[in-house]
Amino acid sequence: MKLESFFPFLVWFKLITKESVKADLMAGLTGAVIVLPQGVAFATIAGLPPEYGLYTAMVTPVIAALFGSSFHLVSGPTTAISIVIFSAISHHAEPGTTEFVALALTLTFLAGVYQLAFGLARLGALVNFVSHTVVIGFTAGAAILIATSQMKHITGIFVPKGESFLHTWSDMFQGISSINIYLVAIALATLLTAILTKKFFPRFPNLLAGMIVGSLLALLLKDHAEGIKLVGEIPAHLPPLSSPDFSFKTIQTLAPEAFAVALLGLIEAVSISRAVATKSGQRIDSNQEFVGQGLSNMVGSFFSSYAGSGSFTRSGINYEAGAKTPLSAIFAAFFLVIIVLLIAPLTAYLPIAAMGGVILLVAYNLIDFHHIKQTLSFSKSESAILLTTFFATLFLELEFAIYMGVLLSLVLFLAKTSTPNIPVLSVDDDPSNKSHRKFVNVDEKPLLECPQVKIIRIDMSVYFGSVNHIQKCISDIVEKEKINHILIEASGINFIDLAGAEVLVSENRRLLRLGGGLYFVGLKPSVYEFAAKSCFIKQMGNDHFFDKKSQAVHKIYEHLNKDICATCQARIFTECRHQTPQADTPDGQTQAVS
Repeated sequence: MKLESFFPFLVWFKLITKESVKADLMAGLTGAVIVLPQGVAFATIAGLPPEYGLYTAMVTPVIAALFGSSFHLVSGPTTAISIVIFSAISHHAEPGTTEFVALALTLTFLAGVYQLAFGLARLGALVNFVSHTVVIGFTAGAAILIATSQMKHITGIFVPKGESFLHTWSDMFQGISSINIYLVAIALATLLTAILTKKFFPRFPNLLAGMIVGSLLALLLKDHAEGIKLVGEIPAHLPPLSSPDFSFKTIQTLAPEAFAVALLGLIEAVSISRAVATKSGQRIDSNQEFVGQGLSNMVGSFFSSYAGSGSFTRSGINYEAGAKTPLSAIFAAFFLVIIVLLIAPLTAYLPIAAMGGVILLVAYNLIDFHHIKQTLSFSKSESAILLTTFFATLFLELEFAIYMGVLLSLVLFLAKTSTPNIPVLSVDDDPSNKSHRKFVNVDEKPLLECPQVKIIRIDMSVYFGSVNHIQKCISDIVEKEKINHILIEASGINFIDLAGAEVLVSENRRLLRLGGGLYFVGLKPSVYEFAAKSCFIKQMGNDHFFDKKSQAVHKIYEHLNKDICATCQARIFTECRHQTPQADTPDGQTQAVS
């Protein structure tokens, strides 16, 4: 096995040049400035002290860049995972406490173990079976929950901790008379500044601009208003060493929530890296991405970092800023360290209401209005996944909402693949193509069919989910059309599992008892190899498998009832015409099925 398999960074190290380093430095500086306010905001959403969001943005991007596969993915704290962390841990500890932090770090380590295990087991392809609509629905619901959680900080209305979505809004309406207008003014000033900065100065970090304006307004109002609480000073030092709680009881308690965090993180990371790769032209290795995310969370849990994943905003900006290699994400982490060491004391002047305004904008940007509208307009099944995940996120436990969305996504996928298209074929007797006759779908072109042989094509895999549909199709042919010889044109079959093989063997035995048989032509080499190893071919008999259609037809013709052939008007096969000289072609040539 190549060394690059264990250390994927050796691949892109070879691509580093003076020009790429310069480009990565500029992209890294941009990323560091952007993640500074985001890290503080996301940690607040997660119920952790603000510095933990910055620690996460310093550690996880470095490990993910070294061991992932994407050149442009930037990992770190994300909104969706932050709110899942809060939801999962707040049941067991008070947000912001030492116990809460310890449990969050343990949850992060466990999520990393799951992700690493998935990567090492080469399960990266599993993400392909989970609709991205799950993430869209979940993040839209999470956005509303995030906005709801900040309303008490923006308005000053008292809301008891741990209140549900509906109860929070009920408390808000009941306490509307006690709104603190000064807090609302600070939040709105922060929000409007961030929006206007984004519009008129798109290259300037708009969230940082909003925080600065909110802090200045709070300073002006501090002598005239009450209830303006501040975030507090963030420690100006490197991420301290930490130790997750590895007690059996804690692991047993957090394992289910950690699985949800791991699953959401993997879906986010792979989806984002693929989205950026469509622009950059890079090929993404999902398995390696799983490994990178898993290691980043496992290592991060020992350096005061909570669970992270790929960030769509920072990854997109990283690419747009001209990043050439994953070195840009590493530079961003180091620049962030320098910035925090220099300006951390200034966070002592940052009002919580201003943070609330920033978080409102973050929450709004989470909602993918374009894809939601597109999904609801064009796909009923995807709409069901979207709405189910969305409402489950609002009204049920967040971990359960993720599981429900993923499960529904898989169920609908299996439902589609469980009913493969099985068209009926016949021989195209087009006089303009005498030398090469082929099987054609009778629904596309009206053709005569042999009354003793049914030719069908299976356009999907034969596996445990589809065998019932395939078995019913074969039974209908036997019972309704009284045809016992069935030829399956198998070029569309991608694989056959053991359950599928057993059913096909069973159907062949039934047809043999009726004087017929089940035959296959054109199996793909990989499918044929499995069929041979699993004794499927041995149980069916070698004489039931053919490489060419003409060979299959010739063999089946030997078993047909010649009395029926003598009076048949279809005569679609060459063998039929050999029995009836008057049906030969005008020039005396015979035709063969290709």
